[in-house]
Amino acid sequence: MDVRLFQGVQLEDRALSTLKAYSLMGRIHVPSLAVSFRNVKRNRGAAGIDKVSIAMFEANLEQNLLALARRLKDGSFRPYPLRRVDIPKGPGKTRPLGIPAVRDRIAQEALRLNLSPIFEQGFHNDSYGFRPKRSCHMAVQRVLELHRLGYRHVLDADIQGFFDNLPHSVIMRGVAERIADGGILDLIEKFLKAGVMVNGKFQPTLVGTPQGGVISPMLANIALNGLDWHLDQAGYRFVRYADDFVVLCQTEDQVKAAHDLVQHHLELIGLTLSAEKTRLTTFHEGYTFLGFDISDRTVTMRAKSVEKFKTTIRKLTQRHCNLDHDVIRKVNAVVRGVANYFAAPFARVCSLFRDLNGWVRMRIRCMKSKRKSRSDNWWIRQKHLDRLGLIALGYARAPPTVGTADASHEALATGSPGA
Repeated sequence: MDVRLFQGVQLEDRALSTLKAYSLMGRIHVPSLAVSFRNVKRNRGAAGIDKVSIAMFEANLEQNLLALARRLKDGSFRPYPLRRVDIPKGPGKTRPLGIPAVRDRIAQEALRLNLSPIFEQGFHNDSYGFRPKRSCHMAVQRVLELHRLGYRHVLDADIQGFFDNLPHSVIMRGVAERIADGGILDLIEKFLKAGVMVNGKFQPTLVGTPQGGVISPMLANIALNGLDWHLDQAGYRFVRYADDFVVLCQTEDQVKAAHDLVQHHLELIGLTLSAEKTRLTTFHEGYTFLGFDISDRTVTMRAKSVEKFKTTIRKLTQRHCNLDHDVIRKVNAVVRGVANYFAAPFARVCSLFRDLNGWVRMRIRCMKSKRKSRSDNWWIRQKHLDRLGLIALGYARAPPTVGTADASHEALATGSPGA
């Protein structure tokens, strides 16, 4: 494809994105809320602080949707504070997630369905996070394509506490550039300022958009869209997936200049690069992007992801518990999630998967015999494990669909047994 033609399309789309959208609140009615509910139900999720589950909300669905539509229309809607859940992230570290109430997730999904097509017109083509018909695998493939074109110096960037520190003013300014409906702007601001319940105490949210909210990924893309186009206008190649991005250059001097440009832009919107996690590196030395270790030698599952996988399996296969079909079902879910994400066409994981398969089967055999022994656990033959339904990593991959890899990556990153 002619690069000039491709850039022309991007510029034309960006020109279209300067037009503002009006009268969007009228599109949020009972039929659209019903569609939003189906999406929320499909994504499952726990109850918020009101303790109303998806099943409980569905039991009186029509009346609940009517009440929600009425409150949204007359402006009396007030979102509940988020329920805080801390997810293990690493040794001694946790990632805070905010779980909205089911009715709030439905309202956020209705917002997302209405706003996403409007903002899609102005997003850069090399932004891949949480966008239609895009995935983590496509982002990694784009990175490898740029390396083949000679962009072998890398700014491996990490924004310090992005979701927790993103100023509300930056988010609202980005939304207001395209949306002129006061009701929509007011609703988004209500969600940003809903607060969070921590150990039974209310804490206001003065900055940040909490991870776990339905609209948080879209708001993150809106807030970082200016950085995307700033890099583009300066002539840099980059690939971004939400707050995880790399800038690819042809020389060391260029990557240093890119670092300064990114740092300066982030400071203007109240953010900064993490000095600990941001690296200036090369394709030869290697770096990590979206769970993969990438270098000119190989692309494979990173060591941290392997350890997260093992930690999740350990929790499911403790020896004091009984081995039954429910355990196998949960183990299979984790195995399938890892296979869906890391068994990508560009990755080399055959030997790694073989080792992990043996390790998983060792855990299952130990659970069955209640002890670990190299000599007597092998009496539990492979056919018995097959009869239980245990699947192998190499054969667990489901047919690929856009979005499946993203979900598997997120579940693994949070250490969820449902990965």
